Amino acid sequence: MRNAIRASLTAIGVCLVVASQGLLASSALAQKALPDATAPAAKETAQGNTMNIQEVTSPGGIKAWLVESHVNPLIAIRFAFFGGASQDEPGKEGQAYFVTSMLDEGAGELDAAAFQERAQSLAMRLDFDASRDVMLGSLQTLAENKDEVFELARLAMTEPRFDESAMKRVRAQILAGLKYDENDPSTVASVAWDRLAFHDHPYGRPIKGTPESIAAMTPEDLHDYVRRVFARDQLVVTAVGDITPEELGKALDTLFGGLPEKSDLRPVADAKPPLGPAREVIKMDVPQSVAQFGFRGIARSDDDFIPAYILNYIVGGGGFSSRLMEEVREKRGLAYSVSSNLFPYRHGSVFVGNVATKNEAVGQSLHVIQSELEQVAKEGLSADQLDAAKSYLTGAYALRFESSTSIANQLLWIQIENLGIDYVAKRNALIEAVTLDDVKRVAARLLAPGQLITTIVGQPAEQPVHAGAPG
Repeated sequence: MRNAIRASLTAIGVCLVVASQGLLASSALAQKALPDATAPAAKETAQGNTMNIQEVTSPGGIKAWLVESHVNPLIAIRFAFFGGASQDEPGKEGQAYFVTSMLDEGAGELDAAAFQERAQSLAMRLDFDASRDVMLGSLQTLAENKDEVFELARLAMTEPRFDESAMKRVRAQILAGLKYDENDPSTVASVAWDRLAFHDHPYGRPIKGTPESIAAMTPEDLHDYVRRVFARDQLVVTAVGDITPEELGKALDTLFGGLPEKSDLRPVADAKPPLGPAREVIKMDVPQSVAQFGFRGIARSDDDFIPAYILNYIVGGGGFSSRLMEEVREKRGLAYSVSSNLFPYRHGSVFVGNVATKNEAVGQSLHVIQSELEQVAKEGLSADQLDAAKSYLTGAYALRFESSTSIANQLLWIQIENLGIDYVAKRNALIEAVTLDDVKRVAARLLAPGQLITTIVGQPAEQPVHAGAPG
């Protein structure tokens, strides 16, 4: 799949948690023709000095954030439509995912071959990706080609063809991917965890769909999704690079002005907090088992999210410096890696962790993880742990703003999370203000080791942590 997707910018840290977003993929021609996308958008970015964010409103009323920089002749635009895979129709799982693979497979009078040939000749990168809550788009172009590129991208969003021949080819690719996923323990554990945690909520359905739903998908299904979701009232946009506010305003109307003003989204209920204890073991003939564990999280709009983010970093999100890594790998040698993360979905946040270990060590690994979560929930953290986490999280943020595309991506997610155009300037102070008492309070609120939902894929030789009926 060709996946997609600072106010004042200073060398400070931010915490933006997202279910994963894909980087730009492109043809060899586009890779060669475009400037180095890892180069700083401006000298100010590399030095960590101030970079201005402008809010631009097009003549047609479409708003976007702009970081203007004329150092490189490159424009990066990231955009999103709220809806994502949660807008898949029941029984048509993978609808959004299928759409993302088809939007460069012909539009207007251009069939798939003609569209992609034109995109390559313009050194254009256009990618889409579906997450649970948003449909992400990424567009990159040389400034000299911008007008033609914007017109081609407009066609992709407003006049997609979804030809049967292209669908047949893409369908085969998706089905091959699903077949591969069936034999990937981590993917199987993740899909099963979502189903066990969210049940019949849209979050419990696989984003990529199922072999049955993908096989039955029709062109009308894809057109229906685009008609319902691609609308101006659900749109957020960020642009970075060699473009003026006036030029961006014109571009916004070209790209998005032909979309409907109002979307037709289906209501998505808030998911019930996913709590266990619950466990599912899926047998797979593999040398080591993979387990995913978790429970309800804390919403991004919650006042406790920043303390929760710091807490997660210390518990399992900090790589080799995390407590779970120390207890499971360093002290006991039970697993090569163990990690955790917070996923603040719009309708139900979760805390999720993963561990891969020998089949005979599954029970012990999960027991150590649960014991560590219990200790943190009861006792909180040490001052040294909190200080080290703050130092890292505030110091590493500038690395997320090293290129035009990374700046655009960060700013897009600030808009998606509705954090405000001044968020980057004030974020470090929010991190620094967190106290030990804050973290201890949030640990007691967030961590629920006795209510873990756990999925295990492999051939576990031991009985994992005892679990009762789903909560």
